[in-house]
Amino acid sequence: MITLPGLRTRKVVEPRTPDELDAMAAAGALVASALRAVREAAAPGVSTLDLDRIAESVIRDGGGTPSFLGYHGFPASICSSVNDRVVHGIPSAAETLAAGDLVSIDCGAVLDGWHGDSAITFGIGAIIPVDDALSQATKESMEAGIAAMVPGNRLTDVSHAIERGTRAAEQRYGRKFGIVEGYGGHGIGRRMHMDPFLPNEGQPGRGPYLAVGSVLAIEPMLTLGTSKTAVLEDEWTVVTVDGSRAAHWEHTVAVTEDGPRILTR
Repeated sequence: MITLPGLRTRKVVEPRTPDELDAMAAAGALVASALRAVREAAAPGVSTLDLDRIAESVIRDGGGTPSFLGYHGFPASICSSVNDRVVHGIPSAAETLAAGDLVSIDCGAVLDGWHGDSAITFGIGAIIPVDDALSQATKESMEAGIAAMVPGNRLTDVSHAIERGTRAAEQRYGRKFGIVEGYGGHGIGRRMHMDPFLPNEGQPGRGPYLAVGSVLAIEPMLTLGTSKTAVLEDEWTVVTVDGSRAAHWEHTVAVTEDGPRILTR
C-alpha cells in the first residue's frame, strides 16, 4: 500500500501504470491458458499430478515460471483441491480423479517479473446439482467482488460485495453456503502475495482506498456446510472440518477508469 497526497492523506492499494497492467495481463493470460489446458485434460483416471505437469508445461512454454513451485516449499505448480479440500491441495500420482468429483485448481505464473493468479472449480463429468450450485455461487460471489473494483471504493467494500454475492446466491439456489474463515484475496504484483489481505465478508467502508491501477486477487471460497477448516499433516492441504465439499474461484483484477479489468481472463 502507498499514501497519496490530497486534501487528506489516503492510504491506497498500490496502483500500477497502464504498461504494468498490460504486463500483468500477459502473465494472467498464461495462467488462463494453463487452467484451460488442465480443465480440458481432467477426466476419470487422470491423476492430479498429471494436471500439474500439464500446467507447468503450458507456463514454461509461454516463457513464464510457475509462481507456486517452491513458494515457501510448496512442491507443485498448481494447487489441486478435490471435494472436501478447500485450497492448497498438493498434486499426487496416487490421487486419480473419478466421475462426480468436484475439483478446484489454483494456478499462478510469473512473466517478466509480474504475477498472475487465478482459480477455477469444475466437475469431472456430470456432478450432482448441489455441487454445481456451490461452484456457481462461488463464481457469482467472485463476480460481485469484481464489480466493486472501482475508484473510490475501499478494501472492505469489495469484501462486503463478495458477502452480499454469497447471500444473493443462497436465495437463488435455496440453500446456505459456508464462507471459509481465515482465507481470502490479496494484493499482487511483483510478488504473488502482497498487502492488503482481502476478507471474503465484512462491513463496508474500511481499509485502504482503491485507485486507478490498484490490483487485487479476488478469491471467495464457499462450502456446502461449515466455515471451519483444518490443515492436513502435509502442512498445506486445507479441508473442511465436516467433510462438506468446497469450491474456489479467483481472478486477478485491476481498477481502471473504464471499470474493472480482469487480468487473468
